[in-house]
Amino acid sequence: MHFILIRTARAILTMVFVVTAVFFASRYSGNPIDIMFPEGLSPEEYAFWERYFGLDKGFFAQYVAYFRGLLEGNFGLSLTEFRPVTEIYAERLPNTIILFGGAFLLAITVGLPLGIYAAVKRDKPASTAIMAVAFFGYAIPNYILAIFMILIFSFTLHLMPSSGNMTWVHFIMPIVTLALAMMAWNIRFTRSAMLEVLNEDFVRTARAKGLKEALVVNKHALRNAMIPIVSNLGLQVAGFVGWVVLVEAVFALEGIGSLIVRGALLRDFAVLQFGVIVWAAVVIVANLLVDIIYAILDPRVRIAN
Repeated sequence: MHFILIRTARAILTMVFVVTAVFFASRYSGNPIDIMFPEGLSPEEYAFWERYFGLDKGFFAQYVAYFRGLLEGNFGLSLTEFRPVTEIYAERLPNTIILFGGAFLLAITVGLPLGIYAAVKRDKPASTAIMAVAFFGYAIPNYILAIFMILIFSFTLHLMPSSGNMTWVHFIMPIVTLALAMMAWNIRFTRSAMLEVLNEDFVRTARAKGLKEALVVNKHALRNAMIPIVSNLGLQVAGFVGWVVLVEAVFALEGIGSLIVRGALLRDFAVLQFGVIVWAAVVIVANLLVDIIYAILDPRVRIAN
């Protein structure tokens, strides 16, 4: 319990730091009124809109008001749509959840078994082929793969829609595009973790006792290899969140990634801040869960902390 409380406190402090950093960084980027009214305003009109959006106060006063609003569950109004940012994100969030969740699930269900197989059958041609595919998936950028998939499956074969999010079919290519790099990462990392464990003395002892190979791999080797593998999965969430923005842009999916980009370009502070807070919360919670699972799998972690 002490270990969990410490990790939770660190997560909360990290979240406060993220909120503070994105708030001041967005304010120093400039005044959104200059973008909202590119043709210019009179000094009186400019002052009116600054007062209307609360931009006439100092940065610290704005920060205190914003943080107080967060504690009350008020995340602010969009400067371009004049409605709560939570309402705007609620419309886009399901698309991003489907995209990243589907890609993450596909990467786990396919990548982990292939990584285990590549380690156990490391001298077989099939293992070499798996690692070749993993190298390809790890090396090629997602946006390049997305363009190739559109050219092949949409414009050449006419099998898949190239953009949009009207039906579940529209999500197939984006999910596969995002999942391939994650899958490649899982294959390579799982294979390395399994190879390290398979060379340990306790595995050789289990084999010497005459246990079946499947039991040796699944019960003895995989259980010990899962500790670094779980850590890798947590890092994946943090590492591949940025790729969601690119994939959504290429396939014109209306997700929260595109909202964050739009908020940054238009200096729509509330939209940008809320998007970054959501992404940061996902990463922080994922890493917190990894720490907890890590401690459950390896009690030495609780003792060390």
